[in-house]
Amino acid sequence: MTAEPPRIGGPPTTASWKGRPTGVPGAVPPPSVPLAFLVAASLGLVGFGTALIWARAAGVTDPTADPVVAAVHLGTLATLSMGVLGALHQFTPVVTGRSLRSVPLARATFLAWFGAAWLLPYGIATKHESVVEAGGGLAALAVTMVIVNLWAPLAARGKGAPVTGLRFALGGFVVNACFGVLYVSDRRGNWFDLSGHIVLAHAVVGLFAWLGLTYVSVAEKLWPIFFLSHVPGKRRAGWVAVWAVPSGVALLSPGLLIGLRALAWAGAAVLSVGLSAHLVSLVAHARHRRRKADLHSLFVSTSSLWLLVGAGLALAAVLVMGRHHHQGVALAAAAMVAFGGWLLEALVGHAHKVVPFIVWSALRSRGVDKGPAGKPLMFGDLYNHRCAAVTYGLVTAGIVAMCVGFAASVAGAIAVGGGLFVATGVIVAANFSFTPKRMLAAAPGRAGTKTTR
Repeated sequence: MTAEPPRIGGPPTTASWKGRPTGVPGAVPPPSVPLAFLVAASLGLVGFGTALIWARAAGVTDPTADPVVAAVHLGTLATLSMGVLGALHQFTPVVTGRSLRSVPLARATFLAWFGAAWLLPYGIATKHESVVEAGGGLAALAVTMVIVNLWAPLAARGKGAPVTGLRFALGGFVVNACFGVLYVSDRRGNWFDLSGHIVLAHAVVGLFAWLGLTYVSVAEKLWPIFFLSHVPGKRRAGWVAVWAVPSGVALLSPGLLIGLRALAWAGAAVLSVGLSAHLVSLVAHARHRRRKADLHSLFVSTSSLWLLVGAGLALAAVLVMGRHHHQGVALAAAAMVAFGGWLLEALVGHAHKVVPFIVWSALRSRGVDKGPAGKPLMFGDLYNHRCAAVTYGLVTAGIVAMCVGFAASVAGAIAVGGGLFVATGVIVAANFSFTPKRMLAAAPGRAGTKTTR
């Protein structure tokens, strides 16, 4: 990989930052914007794993109990959504060639979402409803700021399937937030029974119409770059994916919510078409790649396998539920874990490509242009590859343990999965921090300077 990626996008705009190196698109925000989200996502993974260890017994008896719900919110809000928001603030300008509306607004979004991602789970776990409401308010504020900040670049026409998918994903983000606000309000009012199928309807929107669709959309832009692949033709699979995924959720979630089986089955079928198209697109990019298979390829392929495992567990849950309710609920919980594993494995894997690019631009803007061997600074110089391989093993084993723990109702396996996630979060944060800090400290005249903002 060359040290300087090709320039895309227009000239520097309101997103400009001092010392922007040659080759970084003019619309891309300062490195501290996406890095804040991504660092917080590592912290969220540590919190998620810790909460799972604490909630292991409740996960066996009732996967919808408050301790489990609190842990899940740390996984979806503080880890997955935090990382996805960081990716959106970085890649929306890259995909569209248009800068964010406001960099200060992006920083305010981070602070609001960080507060929401930790206050909500804490309030649920401790039954402090005022804390839950404060977290819900911050989440609503953060969602509003995201829409305001990203809609201007996403309003650009003629940008292809990735932009179309991101527009739908923002819509899914809003719907998911509305679900959450309703639940927060109900914790005091008790207007309705938050039974399993209602919680599942909420989870479907969050996992697929928001987080999953964002990944499906951004992947259509990232895979050609990371695989060095060019798929000939119109790449219809990507278009099918970004239309069928939200359409399926629009049928499946209401079907689950109101208990209309025919609508839910129709939605599941359409969603399956969209996710299958996503996998077809991945296979096409892999077949036409010009880069040798590497650790990133292993992350991406393993991530796709979790999507298939989740589908199998979900089907098993439906078939078993009528005869053995508890086992059906356990399988449904395991299916949600597998679907979350699809996104977590992809997030951690892509971070080993995305974070070095962002850190590379930050180091270049500070005058660091040589790697450890004295050669031009490369993306691969910015992290330890053995630690990255260990990270792959830890996160994969953690997802396996979690699926087994919920499906077989084994509290020990859930605890093991939580511990592996804690280790993953710590190692990822350390791996992306130590080498760049050491290089910056060793740069002549650069020790003690402030991070580029």
